[in-house]
Amino acid sequence: MSTQAPPEFTEQDAQRLHEARNRVREQLGKVIVGQQNVIDQLMISLFSRGHCMLEGVPGLAKTLMISTLARCLDLSFNRIQFTPDLMPADVTGTEIIEEDRASGHRQMRFMPGPLFANLVLADEINRTPPKTQAALLEAMQERQVTVSGQRHAMADPFFVLATQNPIEQEGTYPLPEAQQDRFMFKVYVDYPNFDEEFEVARRTTGASVDDVQPVLKAEEIVRLQQLVRQVPVSDHVVRYALSIVRQTRVGSEGVPDFVNDLVGWGAGPRAVQNLILGGKARALLEGRFHVQPSDIQALAPAVLRHRMVVNFAAESEGVTSDDVVARILAVTPENEDELSRDARFKKIFAS
Repeated sequence: MSTQAPPEFTEQDAQRLHEARNRVREQLGKVIVGQQNVIDQLMISLFSRGHCMLEGVPGLAKTLMISTLARCLDLSFNRIQFTPDLMPADVTGTEIIEEDRASGHRQMRFMPGPLFANLVLADEINRTPPKTQAALLEAMQERQVTVSGQRHAMADPFFVLATQNPIEQEGTYPLPEAQQDRFMFKVYVDYPNFDEEFEVARRTTGASVDDVQPVLKAEEIVRLQQLVRQVPVSDHVVRYALSIVRQTRVGSEGVPDFVNDLVGWGAGPRAVQNLILGGKARALLEGRFHVQPSDIQALAPAVLRHRMVVNFAAESEGVTSDDVVARILAVTPENEDELSRDARFKKIFAS
């Protein structure tokens, strides 16, 4: 397949995104040790105009990673610590009465909340009640908030990173699957390996110097987000993404037996959209001008793990959504001819 840049944007524009990825990695590497896969998925989500949920045990530098990313991209950053007593107005903002000292006239003025920033960290989102969660999710979807009948637009770019703590679930309010669907990716932040943890211990207990330099400005990020949408994707790659997502839907024609046995609910159309958009961003970050099936494969776990619900039988056997996605990828032909000839996929595409 040709690697020539399409006419909508120049090769220099695309090369800038590839170079930005490398420079962000370099700057983050001054503070964060390892976690390259997590960093890449955060950047893919950002440049796709999506939002991201991170899950990991405490102490894995999730907050530090996000705040450092904001500095690398020269974005305004706010951190919201979600607690059981947090109210929607504490997040979105509220109207206050303001008096003009000269005239004595009083009027209502909107006081923006911490949500009005380019990059927002919603820390431990599962610890706040559903009403406050819904206020955040509305802003993510609509990119605006409504207070007293007045609409207030969010900053552009606007990127929400929510963290969840998988332990200590008592007194928490886990996000329903329908609300998790608003997040483009769900990313697991795992423990570092021995060498990485050795370096973390060495750096954080010495007199290290934090010299992170900004790589991109907000205006440039908006331009690159527009660039991602212009990346061409072949019909074959679209069919490949569709075949993966449609195989998660229990009871549909052509769905593998193991999906019917292990899955309670499958992914909706938003999963396909995010696979393709993420594939476009990943292609540019890798320095390519077209999307490959390998891009879809790499992003499938992060896109599907929070949109596909395994049933009780799977949970009792210790089978996770990631295990099911891996099996779906294994039985899905990557080659266009094999995919079009397979009788099972003809049923999937016809249903």
